[in-house]
Amino acid sequence: MCLCPGSHPGSGAQAGEAGAMSAEGWDTGPGGHPGASGAGPCPPGTASAPWSLPHWRACLAAAVLCYINLLNYMNWFIVAGMLLDIQNFFQISDSNAGLLQTVFICSLLLSAPVFGYLGDRHGRKATLSVGILLWSGAGLSSSFISPQHPWLFFLSRGVVGIGSASYSTIAPTVLGDLFVRDQRTRVLAIFYIFIPVGSGLGYVLGSAVLQLTGNWHWAFRVLPCLEAVALILLIALVPDPPRGAAEKQEEVAMGALRSSWCEDVRYLGRNWSFVWSTLGVTAIAFVTGALGFWAPKFLFEARVVHGLQLPCLQDLCNEQDSLIFGILTVVTGIIGVVLGAEASRRYKKVNPRAESLICAYSLLIAAPCLYLALILAPVTLLASYVFLALGELLLSCNWAVVADILLGSWGSLQEGCLRSLPSEA
Repeated sequence: MCLCPGSHPGSGAQAGEAGAMSAEGWDTGPGGHPGASGAGPCPPGTASAPWSLPHWRACLAAAVLCYINLLNYMNWFIVAGMLLDIQNFFQISDSNAGLLQTVFICSLLLSAPVFGYLGDRHGRKATLSVGILLWSGAGLSSSFISPQHPWLFFLSRGVVGIGSASYSTIAPTVLGDLFVRDQRTRVLAIFYIFIPVGSGLGYVLGSAVLQLTGNWHWAFRVLPCLEAVALILLIALVPDPPRGAAEKQEEVAMGALRSSWCEDVRYLGRNWSFVWSTLGVTAIAFVTGALGFWAPKFLFEARVVHGLQLPCLQDLCNEQDSLIFGILTVVTGIIGVVLGAEASRRYKKVNPRAESLICAYSLLIAAPCLYLALILAPVTLLASYVFLALGELLLSCNWAVVADILLGSWGSLQEGCLRSLPSEA
């Protein structure tokens, strides 16, 4: 496997491959990122001029990618914002309603490695475009399904998950190749702000459209219009930079030296930094996914217990809790992502392990906050909302930091590869 600039393109697998090289003769530098230490797996090749892009063009491309990320996560959680009405329409029980999220996540889980592979070896912009078409088309079609065929709605959520996998896997790597070092950290922080912001706006859009039209189907018809605009902006304004372009690396002609998918997986499996980071992010995604999907309904039923709300037995339910939870998610998400990224940027100047420590501490504190939010809901709604907000804020601290760890590892490895190349006469 060649991991040097100019080898096969890198996407989600790049960061994992970077750490794996520590077992192949690469020393780890500050923060656990690999650096060159003598001979490595990078064979010499021919050099070419570095790729460059005006800064304003890179910022414009980043803005487009952030906008699409917003829509991506609105699609993730728009169902949760109207869950009660969707259940009433299709006559879905709570246990079967949980399958909606299970189908979505399993589809995303199984298709993400496929899109990572395609993004490594083919044009990333084309792969992103296909993903947007998939999730927008599936979302639009789900608004025309009759109540006699609920299984089609489950199927459509699976297709939405497949489309979302392409964007979540590939888009951060494009940003990683447009910016470098502190700029990359800040841009990724902004990009990952749109995870909680998009999630929160998904609840807001679903509940707002429902209240305005009295029909939840229209929420799935509004989003595709925004996604059509996003697709046009992606094609027109976002470049597909060479891998490692931000560091202005010299490209190395590798000839036929390309790795297979099985080789990639073996390298990733030996990269313990990647393995543990993946397990940690999986745990975070499990918590945030369950919290995001069920929290609005949980809060609605807590209000019923307190006598503040009647049970919803008709098609049009009071989605006030979805609206409140969506606004809460937006505010705590913005604060959390900015706080995590800025704390990481400042703290790693004095501690190379700052990024991993910030992730660990924030998760450690978030766990009791979320537990207290659950057990206090039948006693006092105010305390439940406070601890829920604290838990969401602390979870949001991780998104940009984890991405920066993985992309930073890839950039450090590329620099090490270049230092190991023989100088030209």
